[in-house]
Amino acid sequence: MNWSFQLYSARNFQPWDKVLKLLGQAGYSQVEGFGGVYDDPRAFRAELDRNGLSMPSAHFSIDALENDFDGVRRIADAFGVKLLVCPYLVAEARPTDAAGWRGFGERLAKAGEAAGKAGYGFAWHNHDFEFEALPDGSVPMQHVLSSAPEIGWEMDVAWAVRGGADPLPWIDRHGDRIAAVHVKDIARPGEGLDEDGWSDVGHGTLDWAGLMKVLREKTPASYFIMEQDNPNDVERFARRSIAAAKSW
Repeated sequence: MNWSFQLYSARNFQPWDKVLKLLGQAGYSQVEGFGGVYDDPRAFRAELDRNGLSMPSAHFSIDALENDFDGVRRIADAFGVKLLVCPYLVAEARPTDAAGWRGFGERLAKAGEAAGKAGYGFAWHNHDFEFEALPDGSVPMQHVLSSAPEIGWEMDVAWAVRGGADPLPWIDRHGDRIAAVHVKDIARPGEGLDEDGWSDVGHGTLDWAGLMKVLREKTPASYFIMEQDNPNDVERFARRSIAAAKSW
C-alpha cells in the first residue's frame, strides 16, 4: 500500500529537502501538497523525484479555485496532481445556518465541475466545524454533500470525531464519495498537551486498524495521508506512524 504524508505536518521543520529525504527513507511514496510548497513547483518537484516521492493530491483554497483556477492548474500540472482538495473555510467566512451551508456546497460543486472539465478529481476536506449542530439541529457536512452531489470527500476521521461525529455511520452512508482519507490520531487523556491533543498515528485513541478495514471495504479511497497538525518531532511522527500503519 502507498502511504502519503500531508506536508503541512512538516511546515515547522524546514528545510524541505531534509523533510523529503526523511519521508522517502521512512517508506512513504506519496505526499500531499499545501500552499506552503507552491512557490517554485519545478524545483520542489525535482526534490520529490530525487526522493522517490509523488504528489497525487494537493490542497488549494476556495479563493484560488474560484478566482485563479489557471494558477491552480499550473501548480497541479507541475506536480502531477490528480486530486484537487479544498481544505478549509476560515471562521469568519463560515455560514451560520443550513441555507448558508447549502450555498457553500453549491460553490464547491462549481469548483468541482471546473476541476472535472480540466481532468482532475475534486474533494472537500473536513475539520470539526462541519459536524457541529446548526440551530435547526442539522450539521453542515450533510448540506455540503447533498448540495454538491458530484464532488468527493477527503475524510479527516480524527477531526470528525473531534466534531462529535461517529465516523462509521458517515462511512456507511457516504463511503462511495470518499476519495481520500487523512489518517490522524487523537492523544490519550493527559498526552499530546504540546501537540494540540494529537498523537502519532496508532498511538492514540482511534481504532485505526478497524477503521482501515472499513475504509478499504466501503470506499474507493485512493490516498491514505498521514497528518499531525502540530507535531513536536516530525521525524518521530513520520516514522512511528508509518510503522503502525504497516502492521494493519
